[in-house]
Amino acid sequence: MGLDVLLFWPNIIGYIRIALVFAAWTYFETPTLFVPLYSVSITLDGVDGWLARRLGQTSKFGAWLDVVVDNVGRGMLWGLLFKWGWLVSSVEWCVFVCNHSTRGDQWKNSFSSSPALIQAVMANGFRTVLGTLVVSGLHCLPLWLYVCEWDLLPLWIQAVGTMVLAAGRLLALSVEIWCIWIHVKYLTDDEPEKKS
Repeated sequence: MGLDVLLFWPNIIGYIRIALVFAAWTYFETPTLFVPLYSVSITLDGVDGWLARRLGQTSKFGAWLDVVVDNVGRGMLWGLLFKWGWLVSSVEWCVFVCNHSTRGDQWKNSFSSSPALIQAVMANGFRTVLGTLVVSGLHCLPLWLYVCEWDLLPLWIQAVGTMVLAAGRLLALSVEIWCIWIHVKYLTDDEPEKKS
């Protein structure tokens, strides 16, 4: 495979997504430009994985790039929205390191011995009701909060959307905490005991 993997179509979509994130960043104060640019980047996140499987162009690099682009985009948006937004981004980057350093590109399929709730979220590559709720909370909550700051929607729609997406993000947080905990156990299980 070698460096050819850099030009796989799903990875090209990843490069387009990161360009869209940077373009959105430029237009943060202009919702009519920011929302479409950022939304297209989110939408393409669902396309790259499908295309990789369809074309037989799955790769370790592509799995890594996909999560990096996700984290850069959400980290940028959380950081621009709130002073404490770096905290959400930091947790996501920590989970990225935990999952990719021990589970590699197959991280989504390595939860068979996890608690039932974690398995239910991760089942079938997030293609379940709980998985969809989690992905929606991860990707859409920061964009939703951005839209709410501009009062572009009726208040009751803002409230309902925020509650649903926040529930998905909190469920994602429970999975993230589990991933961090399992990684800490992995790192400490092989530590030799010190003699007194």
